[in-house]
Amino acid sequence: MKQTEYKAPDTAAKIQAGLDPNQSSHADGDYQAEAQDLLGEKMVLNMGPSHPATHGVLRLVMELDGEIVTKCDPDVGYLHRGDEKIAENMHYNQFVPYTDRLDYLAPLANNVAYACAVEKLMGWELPPRGQAVRVICCELSRIASHMLGVGVCAMDVGAMTVFLYTFTEREKTYNLCEQLTGARFTTSYTRVGGQIRDMPDGFIGQLEKFLDECSTSIDEISKLLDRNKIYMTRMCDVGTISAKDAISWGLTGPNLRGSGITRDLRKDNPYLGYEQYEFDIPVGEKGDSYDRYLVRMEEMRQSIKIIRQVLATLPDGPVNIADNKNLLPAKDKVLTSMEELIHHFIVATQGIDAPAGEVYFGAENPKGELGFYINSKGGGVPHRMKIRSPSFVNLSILAHMMPGHMVSDVPAILGSLDFVMGECDR
Repeated sequence: MKQTEYKAPDTAAKIQAGLDPNQSSHADGDYQAEAQDLLGEKMVLNMGPSHPATHGVLRLVMELDGEIVTKCDPDVGYLHRGDEKIAENMHYNQFVPYTDRLDYLAPLANNVAYACAVEKLMGWELPPRGQAVRVICCELSRIASHMLGVGVCAMDVGAMTVFLYTFTEREKTYNLCEQLTGARFTTSYTRVGGQIRDMPDGFIGQLEKFLDECSTSIDEISKLLDRNKIYMTRMCDVGTISAKDAISWGLTGPNLRGSGITRDLRKDNPYLGYEQYEFDIPVGEKGDSYDRYLVRMEEMRQSIKIIRQVLATLPDGPVNIADNKNLLPAKDKVLTSMEELIHHFIVATQGIDAPAGEVYFGAENPKGELGFYINSKGGGVPHRMKIRSPSFVNLSILAHMMPGHMVSDVPAILGSLDFVMGECDR
C-alpha cells in the first residue's frame, strides 16, 4: 500500500475528465487543469472528535480525493487535564489515583509503572512477593486491554460476535480486580514502596480458574477471526508500517512488534523479576493491521503463561519494603500508640522524603512504553514530571501512514493501533 500523499495518475485524470489519454496536442499541465476543473476540488472531512471509530475524543482532519485519503492530520488534546503539572503540586503517593486515568483500560499497570519510577528515585527494591503481585497486576491489565482492543477493532470492521467474547473475558478481569483492590476500574492499588494490601484469601483460586477459561476464549476468538475472509480483507495489507518507519516514528508495544521489531522492556530492560519467567515476544512480518491483531492475540497467551509461572513460584513474605521512616505505619498501631500516630501524621502531610536527582523509568504497558521522568529537588513533591505516553507517540504516525488508503480503511487502522486518549492527552 502506497504510504505517501496520493496523486491521481495523469492517464486516469484524463479519462475521468473525458479526454483522450493518447492525445498529445496538449501539454500535461493543460490536461491536469482541465481535469481539475471538471472533477472539482478535494474535500476536507472531520472524523471525530465524537465518532465511534475514533475510540475516544480524537479528531482526524482528512483531505479526500473521492474515497481516497490524501492527507490526514490527527488533532489531539480534547481530553487534556494537565496531569504532569498536577503531579508537581502533590505528594508522590497522592498522584497514584491520577495514573489510573491515563490508560484507563489498564489502571493497575499505570499504578505499577509510576510507583517503580518513584522507587527508582528512592533507591528501593520491593521484596520478592511484592514484585510477584505487581507482575500479576500488569499481566492481568495486558489481557484486559488487549481483549478490549481486539474486540472493538473486530466490531469496527463488522465482527460483532467477537466483541461479545472479549467483553465477557474483560468483565472477568474486573471481577478479579475488585476482589484484589476493592475497585473494578480506577483501582489505585499500588503505593510507592508496595501495595495497599496483599492478595486476599481465595484470590489465587479464582485467578487460576480465569486463566483456564480465558485460554479457551482466546482459541475461540482465533477460530472466528484468524481465517475469516471478510476480516482478512479488511485488515491484510491495510495500514502497513515498515520496520524503518516504526523505529523512526518512535512506536512501541504491539505496534512496533507488529512491524517485526523484537523490542520488549520486560526482556530488554527487566524489572519486577521478569527475567525469572519464560515467555516469547511475538512479532509480525509485514507490519499491517492484521499482523498487529495477531501480535496482541499471542501476547495474551504469553501473559497467561507468565501469570501461571508467578503462581507456581509465588514466594512468601511481605509485599511492601521495610522502611519505617517513609511508609505509613499499620493502622492498629496508629490507633494505639502516640509515636505511631505522630509518624502517620508526618508521612501523610509531608510525603516521603525523596532525595534530589532525576530518574526515568519505562514500563512495557499494553499500549507500549509508559515512561515517567522525575526531576526532584528533594522532599515529598517532585520538582518536574514528564509522562511518556505510548498512545500519543503511536498516533503521530497517522499523518504518514494514512494517505493512499480508502475512507473505509480508517476504522480498521485506528482499531489496529489500539490507543487510548486519556493517556494520549494526559
